[in-house]
Amino acid sequence: MCNHCPYVKHIREGLAAFARRNEPRGLAVVGINANDASTHPADSLEKMAEEVQTVGYTFPYLHDESQEVAKAFQARCTPDLFLYNEDRRLVYRGQFDDSRPGNDIEVNGEDIQSAVDAVLEGRGVPHDQKSSVGCSIKWKRGNEPY
Repeated sequence: MCNHCPYVKHIREGLAAFARRNEPRGLAVVGINANDASTHPADSLEKMAEEVQTVGYTFPYLHDESQEVAKAFQARCTPDLFLYNEDRRLVYRGQFDDSRPGNDIEVNGEDIQSAVDAVLEGRGVPHDQKSSVGCSIKWKRGNEPY
């Protein structure tokens, strides 16, 4: 995730509510910002701290300065959502929901929530997973993995 992407800005309140709703159920939520802050100062560590306060994130919001974490996850865009089960196996990689900036669909997190409910209830996660849509990660010059 990041601070400046219109797609993240669009879901940020819903993402904060999603975390508040699911953390008491045992879900660990972590946000990671891998953008190059030298070219995108809105994604600096200082601005990230402001974002946490403004939006009310209750989860750790980490800065991947080296971009090695983003590479290891093969992250491509902001937001890019990953859900792991209790065995630390990836069971969901997809969108928050069908809402997009300007499409008038309510931000409700139904896609990720459905996957979380399945994991926490011991059911299989739906195989129909829609890829995340958003801004590309702002890679440091010469650090692009793709």
